[in-house]
Amino acid sequence: MDFLTLLQILDTTVRLATPLLFACLAGLYSERAGIFDIGLEGKMLAAAFFSAAIASVSGSVWIGLLAGIGASLALSIVHGLASITFRGNQLISGVAINFLASGLTVLIAQDWFQQGGRTPSLGSEARFNEIELPFVDAFANIPWFGLIYSELISGHSILVYVALLAVPLTWYILFRTRFGLRLRAVGENPAAVDTAGISVIWLRYLAVAICGILCGLAGAYLATSLQAGFVREMSSGRGFIALAALIFAKWRPWYALFSCLLFGFFQALSFRPDVVKAVTQVEIPGQLLDALPYILTVVILAGFVGKAIPPRAGGEPYVKER
Repeated sequence: MDFLTLLQILDTTVRLATPLLFACLAGLYSERAGIFDIGLEGKMLAAAFFSAAIASVSGSVWIGLLAGIGASLALSIVHGLASITFRGNQLISGVAINFLASGLTVLIAQDWFQQGGRTPSLGSEARFNEIELPFVDAFANIPWFGLIYSELISGHSILVYVALLAVPLTWYILFRTRFGLRLRAVGENPAAVDTAGISVIWLRYLAVAICGILCGLAGAYLATSLQAGFVREMSSGRGFIALAALIFAKWRPWYALFSCLLFGFFQALSFRPDVVKAVTQVEIPGQLLDALPYILTVVILAGFVGKAIPPRAGGEPYVKER
C-alpha cells in the first residue's frame, strides 16, 4: 500500500468519523449530567431529514442547518420533559424518540416530495462544499507534508473542522470551567449540587439542549455534506455506534475523538476491499467489511474492552428532598 492510498483511507476515515464524533460528544454532555440518551439515533435522523428538506426548499444550506438543529432540539426537549420533569424511564424515552423519528421522517418526506421517503438531490448551494485551505499549492512540493496537507488536512467541509474543534472546546468546558464542574457533579451527586443552591433541573436541561445541538450538526452533516440529500434510515445505526464509542472512550472528550476515528477507519476499510486484500493476503467478503463497525460495537458493549464506569447518578431521576 503506497502513501497516497493510506492518506485517502485516512481522509475517508475523518469524513465518516465526523457524524460519530458529533453524536459521541452529544452523548458525553448528556450522560455527564446524568441523563442517558439512546435517542441519539433518532435525533440525528430527524436533523438529517429537516436539514435536507429545508435546504432543498429554501436553496440555503445554512437555513437547512438551523432547521436540522431545531428538529433535534425539539426531540431533546421531549426527552428532557420525559426524563427530567416527569422523571420517566430515560431508556424508554430514548427508544420512543428513535421510533418517532424513524416513522415521521419517511411519512413527512413522502408527503412533501413524493419520492419514496427521500428528498430531492441537493445542489451545490444547498449543501456544504469542500473547503481548500490556504497554501495548498505552496506546500505541494514539500515531501510527505505536502501530500498530508492537501489530501488529509485540506478539502473537508466546514462541519468537519467544527467537529474537530469541538473536542478541545468540550474538554475545556467540562474540565476547566465552573459550568463543567457543576455539570459533572450533577451526574455524580445531584443532591450535593442541590444543597449548594444550584438547580439540578436547569443544569440537566442545559446538557440535554447541548446534546440536541450536536446531534443536529451530526444529522445535518449526513444529509448536506457527506451525502446530497436525505434517504430513509440514513443514520444507519450511527447513534448506537456513537454510544459504543462513548463507552469505549470512558466519557472523556479526547478519547472520544480517537474511538470515533477507530470506528470511522473500520467503515473506511469497507470502501477499499482491494487494500484489505493486499495487506492481509486474504479476500474478505464485502459484507463482513461492512459489518466491522457493528461487530466492534457489540464487542465494546459486551464489555470486552475493559471496565467502563458511567457517572454514578446516570439514568436516575432526581427527586428533591424536602
